[in-house]
Amino acid sequence: MIVDDDQGLLFSIRTALLSAGLPDPVLVSDSRQVGALVRSHCFQLVLLDLIMPHLDGMEVLKQIKQESPATECIIVTAVDEVAMAVQAMRFGAYDYLVKPLNLERTTIAIGHALERYQLRQGMALFERPQKFEDLKFPDKFEEMVARDESMALVFHQAEICAQSDYNVMITGETGVGKGMLARIIHKISARCKGPFVAVNMPAFSHPLFEDDIFGHIRGAYTGAVSDKRGFFETAQGGTLFLDEITELAPAMQGKLLRVIEEKEFYRLGSTQVVHVDLRILSASNRNLSEAMASGCLRRDLYFRLNEYHIHIPELRRRPKDIPVLADYFMKVHALKNNKRLKQISRELQQALQQYDFPGNVRELENIVASGVLLETTDTLRLESVQNLLPPVRAAHSRDEKHFTSLDELQRRHIIQALQITDGNRTHAARLLGIGLRTLQRKLKAMDI
Repeated sequence: MIVDDDQGLLFSIRTALLSAGLPDPVLVSDSRQVGALVRSHCFQLVLLDLIMPHLDGMEVLKQIKQESPATECIIVTAVDEVAMAVQAMRFGAYDYLVKPLNLERTTIAIGHALERYQLRQGMALFERPQKFEDLKFPDKFEEMVARDESMALVFHQAEICAQSDYNVMITGETGVGKGMLARIIHKISARCKGPFVAVNMPAFSHPLFEDDIFGHIRGAYTGAVSDKRGFFETAQGGTLFLDEITELAPAMQGKLLRVIEEKEFYRLGSTQVVHVDLRILSASNRNLSEAMASGCLRRDLYFRLNEYHIHIPELRRRPKDIPVLADYFMKVHALKNNKRLKQISRELQQALQQYDFPGNVRELENIVASGVLLETTDTLRLESVQNLLPPVRAAHSRDEKHFTSLDELQRRHIIQALQITDGNRTHAARLLGIGLRTLQRKLKAMDI
């Protein structure tokens, strides 16, 4: 939100922000409206003039910080009010700018403040356990069944990033639900009334890429008998989901990057520019650092797409989710196949808990669906899925060869925390519940 009684300045700042690819701000010329707006909306940043009629900027700043302490505030002041700006920073302002405003400097300051807000929100999530009961839109997550605390964190991250217009990168193994989470983010975003267009990037071949992404006009090439809208036009006003982005050829990634940066493109055969108004969500099942190092993902494209990052843990890391997901899928597929299944046997539950699910949630659903088809009783039994699961291990096996030491378990847990946090040691330490120095000592001792 930008608050200033000079409407000309408001529109100048808005134009500069949109040109820089930043979110479209709310413009307010009457400072008396700010309090109600802050109470009813979740603002990440307020750019606030200090000298205004009706209610001066200092009072407005106090209102904002009282209603929403997490909201970042940048103060705008005249040259001779720098001392007042410093006082405002003591009240919680993040930065101050001096009139006449340099629009480039203003845009940079706003970008930094938005990044700071996102960083602080992300760190806050890692600092405390997240609960499903605290979700603002729990009904939007109903189809993504989960009970494990790690998924509560994922859902809260989805709610936070949905309220912004940032491009989001979702990572996780195949079958964890990246596409489903992308749809949920779209549903709870400001673009929910616009289209959601999902694109499977590995399906593109080089000759078809520009045609499918950007479209063409009639006569652009032999066989182009009519105009065609590409995925960018189809998703206008909504969300474009690029699934498995790392599988797109680097040359085509460059064409994609140009559109994201310039927010415009041309249909094949056309000289008329088409402006882009959409949000991009991306997903990958690969380690992004390794993908960039190997040249599978352009670094400049990565930074454009990864304004916010969510990692979905593997199903084997979410033991509490396995029984509830199995029960959910049993009911869904029993209804589809007119089967009256009431429960899952204890033996099958045990076998599912011991399996590592390389295909994650998608594989679990396939196993349960197959079992439902074969089951002839009112209980889903191990016998119905025994060909899809490895033999059940004895609960009290004495085979020492398969016993994992505490040191090895600790090593694996630390590596998992580093993977979830993209190598950020500070975040990983919080996730593990230890101090940063303790983590550093363990990393050195374990040669990680």
